Amino acid sequence: MGERRHSPPLNHSRNPLGDFIGAVTKQERTCELPRNNRTMSGRVGDLSPKQAEVLQEFRERVQDILPQLPSQSDHYLLRWLRARTFNIEKSENMLRKHVEFRKHMKADTIIEDWQPPEVIEKYVSGGMCGFDKDGNPIWYDVIGPLDPKGLLMSITKQDFLRTKVRDTEKMRKVCEQQSAKLGTHIESITLIYDCEGLGMKHLWKPAIEAYGDILSMFEENYPENLKRVFLIKAPKLFPLAFNLVKPFLCEDTRRKIVVLGGNWKDVLRTYIDEDQLPVAYGGSLTDPDGDPTCKSKIKYGGVVPRSYYVQDSIKVQYDQTVSISRCSSFQVESEVFCANSMLRWQFASESADIGFGVFLKTKGSDSQKVADLTEVLPSERYNSHFVPEDGSLTCAEPGVYVLRFDNTYSLLQSKKVSFSVEVLTPEGDPQPHSRTLE
Repeated sequence: MGERRHSPPLNHSRNPLGDFIGAVTKQERTCELPRNNRTMSGRVGDLSPKQAEVLQEFRERVQDILPQLPSQSDHYLLRWLRARTFNIEKSENMLRKHVEFRKHMKADTIIEDWQPPEVIEKYVSGGMCGFDKDGNPIWYDVIGPLDPKGLLMSITKQDFLRTKVRDTEKMRKVCEQQSAKLGTHIESITLIYDCEGLGMKHLWKPAIEAYGDILSMFEENYPENLKRVFLIKAPKLFPLAFNLVKPFLCEDTRRKIVVLGGNWKDVLRTYIDEDQLPVAYGGSLTDPDGDPTCKSKIKYGGVVPRSYYVQDSIKVQYDQTVSISRCSSFQVESEVFCANSMLRWQFASESADIGFGVFLKTKGSDSQKVADLTEVLPSERYNSHFVPEDGSLTCAEPGVYVLRFDNTYSLLQSKKVSFSVEVLTPEGDPQPHSRTLE
């Protein structure tokens, strides 16, 4: 890296999806500094008298745990204060919990002492490659090739978390090295999130829950770790995916997310020198063998072979469980208020298969008879007693959608079915508006 240079300001309006992020951000409670401190950044060299006073008191209050922290510098302590808007009690509580977290995860020695399972090394995508123009390390997350179901069938969630802790501790050390090399303080990373290939497999409920745990872990234990996040190649599904993970992100993190459009390579080159950016991402950097994707630094994942599986299924927590009598059916109504929302369902049956289909109520009609409903997804029999079903459809129009579990074909056997239903809107939170009908 050469001389450290300042990057241009971020522009959230480069892509309509960026406007979506901005709208979400404005609607949420902000993590701003107190009103009388708003003009100050809360960083070393840019503290108000009140912030400097809080920093000094904070240092005194956490004196007993300072030796257990990776750094005792003002830079490090201010990260925890900024994360809690200089609320000293909340910041102290957060930092003390982090000390316990470090002990539990053995974070101080995790790089040297813990080796991730082979399946993680081979099939978890991502990696560090290059530095931005300010000297901050760049981490790539490549979502498309990731096989979340295969990974969760093959490893424990704890191993997943340990892997992310290990990666983050590695990046922390790189930041320390950059600080010494450049003679300036580097404490955060630039994240490039490659969304090409983002699909429903990534929105599988256990995967979202695991990802939520990872995001929560980052927010609670590595505050102010992100400088900026570039989302590239975002598909139409992205707003729905973002709605699922945004509860785990604080306002400050959301403000750092920039969704780029078709000119994403040009934008990346504005912030990153070409010799620090892989050819595949608009730069000139290659592996020694000429690979433009720099696979020696960035892993691209892939489908996990079943030979790695250590379990046959993932236990899912469903919202409801019902018993459907023989020769009968059970219906769930879900009202969709916005066109192009996604109706999503998960269900599992016990001992035997179950029929399932989706219908749309005729406007102005209260009839629940199948003959009076418009078929949206043809009814089929699912072997959900072997493999839990996870499906969805995009609702072309608003209305009341009826999810029908069909046991009319069974003359002798009742069926127990556990299920969850939700509506994901393109612009807001999941809708909880579902009701069951016998």
